[in-house]
Amino acid sequence: MQPFEFLKFTRRNNCRECGYPACLAFTVAVTKGGEDPGKCPYVDMQALGDKLAMVDCKNGGLSEIGVLPAEKDMALVAHLKDKIREMNFAAIASNLGCAWSSATDCLHFDYLGREVLLSRDTILLAGQEIADPRDQILLYNYIFYGGGDADTGEWVGMESLPNSISKVRTLRVYCEERIASRFSGQEALLRHCAVRMDGTPAEKMEASCSAALQIKVLPNLTIVLLFWDQEPEDGFPARVKVLYDRNVLSVLDIESLVFASERLAERLMELSDE
Repeated sequence: MQPFEFLKFTRRNNCRECGYPACLAFTVAVTKGGEDPGKCPYVDMQALGDKLAMVDCKNGGLSEIGVLPAEKDMALVAHLKDKIREMNFAAIASNLGCAWSSATDCLHFDYLGREVLLSRDTILLAGQEIADPRDQILLYNYIFYGGGDADTGEWVGMESLPNSISKVRTLRVYCEERIASRFSGQEALLRHCAVRMDGTPAEKMEASCSAALQIKVLPNLTIVLLFWDQEPEDGFPARVKVLYDRNVLSVLDIESLVFASERLAERLMELSDE
């Protein structure tokens, strides 16, 4: 049985009485992770009938779904949509750095230099629906956090943020090392790609490295890239360090922040190939 088939047996009101954040998350846990369907007090087990035999109940839930991250992501997207559904877009737009359209009740803002149109049900990026649920999670989380606190002007590495120890290596491998490898010996190309995303020099930091660039990933999320180019004669490879404002976790959660950094690396490489 597929998640959306089982979903019709629930009340679809995200009451959370089953212990999951949304009905869709519960249905994925049941159909793909062997969760007990009886954990939802509103599922009519008699109506489920023979279909129940198609569910392998091992009570592992979402923790059993090691090969279906996309389905877990879609469940989280549904949960986040539910969280922002009652938010007043007009009231929060200014703090988010977004423009609000009264005609459509949509938020307009840029994500890595491309225009986003976000409603309560859909997100368009450069006029196209976003296919990757991880981008949806990032953008809905940004809205849910409401814009965060004002920047402190103090730039810190991931390791200086709370509860980030497990994320430092992920950031290094999927963001910092990828940028360093792609732009090794090509400082001018890195600067050019950053400018195409409206990046600007972080002039106060440039004295210590080959290039220091401030790039707005989202209106209230600026990432600083410090780039040290290769020095073949001394045996030093290119190196990148990513910095965030000290208050960044008021703008996004740590998982979304790491993903935003990965997407920044991917966008820079896309632009370098054009």
